[in-house]
Amino acid sequence: MAMEALDERLVRRDHGLIQLLDPPFDTSTLDPGYIKGYVPGVRENGGQYTHAAIWAAMAFAALGDSRRAWELFSMINPVNHGSSPEGMATYKVEPYVIAADVYAVSPHTGRGGWTWYTGSAGWMYRLIVESLLGLRLEVDKLHFAPCLPADWQGFKLHYRYRETVYHIAVLQTPAGDGETRVTVDGIAQPDQALPLVDDRREHSVEVSIPGVRSYHAVALHRDKTFANNPIPAQAGMTESEIPED
Repeated sequence: MAMEALDERLVRRDHGLIQLLDPPFDTSTLDPGYIKGYVPGVRENGGQYTHAAIWAAMAFAALGDSRRAWELFSMINPVNHGSSPEGMATYKVEPYVIAADVYAVSPHTGRGGWTWYTGSAGWMYRLIVESLLGLRLEVDKLHFAPCLPADWQGFKLHYRYRETVYHIAVLQTPAGDGETRVTVDGIAQPDQALPLVDDRREHSVEVSIPGVRSYHAVALHRDKTFANNPIPAQAGMTESEIPED
């Protein structure tokens, strides 16, 4: 399986990074283009290219493998690279913005590269909102297919749709306990989605989702839920509280 090979060959847990490829191009006659101009183990030539690292986490989430999806997210999260003086001495760049790349070659393994100006920041947002918290906005409906850690009870968020606020509580039920259920102001929604209406009122929404099962079962559910192309859910997101104890 491709994702198993990725996990085995490219995830460097000892250094908290996810390589784009390995081994890097160096002295071979193969010419992959401009990436061979980088030092082996730097940027696209065998370092962590953060776009691809985020896509790997998204892929695990799409499979329903919440453990590895959240593990890779934690590895990519710059805050975790700056959580200790030793970590900062290695990372050497701002721990509050996404780095486009992380070096994977000694003696600079784990050092952050290009920061601020990177499209991977937008992909990181989509990983969190769409792949992990499982929100998908489709015109005037909000769909839910979270991929949460097994020990989370749930999370809350306050979603603003134009001039209307929806207070949403997502609750994770025991594994295999029924299907996703959505209620709005106590009224069950037949299509398991939140219809968004701009009536300038506040609404209470409860979403019950089955807990973590085998990731093949979850993947089947997500395939059904995300049958159409995903649309970014960022419009209207104003606040979240994660997790709920």
